Amino acid sequence: MRGLRTDKTAQVIIAGHAFMQNLRRGHYELAVDDLPGTRVAAAFTELARAI
Repeated sequence: MRGLRTDKTAQVIIAGHAFMQNLRRGHYELAVDDLPGTRVAAAFTELARAI
């Protein structure tokens, strides 16, 4: 729990976890056509191309 000493770091971790859960469940337009098991990897590939 060393990284969660402040409210700000806990907020960042919680937001990242919520993003990953929503991405995995298909709530975003990223990697919608992919299978749920490969959706996260495909979404990060799409994000990398966009950046």
